[in-house]
Amino acid sequence: MERLCSSPLHANISTALDKHLESIHVVQARRKDETVNPSNRQRHGPPRCQDERVVLALAVALGALCQATRKARTVLWCASQMTLPK
Repeated sequence: MERLCSSPLHANISTALDKHLESIHVVQARRKDETVNPSNRQRHGPPRCQDERVVLALAVALGALCQATRKARTVLWCASQMTLPK
């Protein structure tokens, strides 16, 4: 979009997109933790509260991803409005 308007876009646009990507990576890591734990549970039988902490961490990460996605959509809409010809 920066190429279309021939000038750099606002710094908040790239920041919001970076936070969105970071949120995606966090959710992927939490999901990986969740899928690794059931295999460990069959072998070692960890306490139930640890499983709840893993699920809670995933839920928090998904909430952050939801917020980051909303901001990214808004920022991309603003960027597209700035690049469209008048």
